[in-house]
Amino acid sequence: METVIQIEHLQKKYEQVEILKDINCTINKGDVISIIGPSGCGKSTFINCINRMIEPTSGKVIFKGREITSKSKISELRMEMGMVFQSFNLFPHMTVLENIMYAPMKLKKTERVAMYNRAMELLTMVGLSDKYDRYPGELSGGQQQRVAICRALAMDPEVLLLDEPTSALDPTMVGEVENVIKILANTGLTMMIVTHEMNFAKSVSNRIFYMDEGGIYEDGTPEQIFDSPKKEKTRWFINRMKTYSCEIDPLNYNYFNILNDVNKFTFSQFMSARMKYKLQSVFEEYIINTLLPNVSDGSMSITIAYDDTNDSTDLSIKYNGKALENRGLSDADEIICSLLNSFIVDDSFTAQYENNTNVIRFRMVGNISM
Repeated sequence: METVIQIEHLQKKYEQVEILKDINCTINKGDVISIIGPSGCGKSTFINCINRMIEPTSGKVIFKGREITSKSKISELRMEMGMVFQSFNLFPHMTVLENIMYAPMKLKKTERVAMYNRAMELLTMVGLSDKYDRYPGELSGGQQQRVAICRALAMDPEVLLLDEPTSALDPTMVGEVENVIKILANTGLTMMIVTHEMNFAKSVSNRIFYMDEGGIYEDGTPEQIFDSPKKEKTRWFINRMKTYSCEIDPLNYNYFNILNDVNKFTFSQFMSARMKYKLQSVFEEYIINTLLPNVSDGSMSITIAYDDTNDSTDLSIKYNGKALENRGLSDADEIICSLLNSFIVDDSFTAQYENNTNVIRFRMVGNISM
């Protein structure tokens, strides 16, 4: 396979803190590599060192046979290696069309009419051809990020680097940006994507870099990394990313913040619409409105674990209070009880009571009819 980027002994230090430690890897033409890992492990620093947005402390980045860490002019490098940032970085005083046309006309001296046609072609690809004369402030976050992708593609880069391209977006806008990236992946464009969206990484990539301990801790296919990781820290991270946990204080909590966090989790896991509906309904009607008022001491602990292989969700609820009877529902809650019974997998509901503590567990599956 044709090597596009060769990284040798890459290191980055800030004073006494070593962020990247002796990274060595090869990126081949057509690779779509998702870079995942815990916060602070150096994911963004890594790709920013590759395109020299950040200067490495030591080591080499060899791009198409040229060592770019010491010899290449940055302006020449940027013409071949596009970058998409999490915060869009569009020029607010320029229209969408002007944002896309500016760099190719200035750096590559592309003729205006040819660049206009190319910009409109890119906008059509991302579904924004009718927004060509708008300013960034008039667009949603998802639309701005799609324009930012068009701006990077307008330079016809050999490689596209994307640093958390959906992290600044509302959950409802994440899908529209990820769909554009999936289209690009199918064109054969070489991409490296820093992301916290695990199911997206699994679906779009041919390789996954799991970063930890200052380097690429594990490199493998999506199936290897997500289904059978070889190393302990990788297994721990993958399992943790499939769960959501929270503590709710019955005397001091924000209802809308809780539901927003649950919604973010459902979007990050690419849950089916049916599974999202069931989870949101159970959270609102059963957990918050029915069980939470019965907490007698401390807070309620909730853990949601999602399994995308069968679209199932396991819930664990723990709180101090009187012993649970009839699943915590009174006779007046007949509608809620009926709803809950229709959601829960047969025989999966358990309730244990010990030392004034209720522990409730049950499973829901998205493809079971509502």
